Amino acid sequence: MKAKLRRNRKPGRRNGLAALAGGGAAVLLLAGLFMGLMGPGGERHGDLPSIGGPFNLVSSEGAPVTDRSFPGRYLLIYFGYSACRDVCPATLNNMAAALGRLGGKAALVQPLFITIDPVRDTQAVLHHYVHAFSPRLLGLTGTPAELRRVADEYRIVSVLHREAGDTRGYALDHSSVVYLMAPDGRFLAPIPAAAGEMVMARAIGRYLG
Repeated sequence: MKAKLRRNRKPGRRNGLAALAGGGAAVLLLAGLFMGLMGPGGERHGDLPSIGGPFNLVSSEGAPVTDRSFPGRYLLIYFGYSACRDVCPATLNNMAAALGRLGGKAALVQPLFITIDPVRDTQAVLHHYVHAFSPRLLGLTGTPAELRRVADEYRIVSVLHREAGDTRGYALDHSSVVYLMAPDGRFLAPIPAAAGEMVMARAIGRYLG
């Protein structure tokens, strides 16, 4: 699997997310490590690096959410933003379809969409956005500092990008990978964001028994 910065060209209003940019080399190194340790269907070939950690964010429903808010459930986590033109919606569609293929086992999994664009992705925006994909999907936001901290824990890089000559808006180039976390908080597997729903369902189902 190759986790990499994905370029998006959707313009929008200006904000101060430049603080989230930087560290691209670290993400590319991590991507290379993932490629050596994971097969195309999410199978493991070795020990995985330390990924994840505690977080304290706010849901698209306005409730506080932490990494311990879903006892006994696996977390399926993807970082992105609602103004993303193609990568994010395609990935969320595949996540929703993959959970549908798991049938009753999907109840063991809580999918989360963590925004990297807190200015545009308000609670109301996230609510409408995530529910367009699945009622199971929960959007999470927070302050730029809180989201930067979580992004660092998951080795996510987001780089503000502007079209040449366009000073009116921005897009965010961001690393794109789906993380499967165990109920006890352990990082289990990265799943290719570009994987189809069947590949994603098999990768998740491998850990559900």
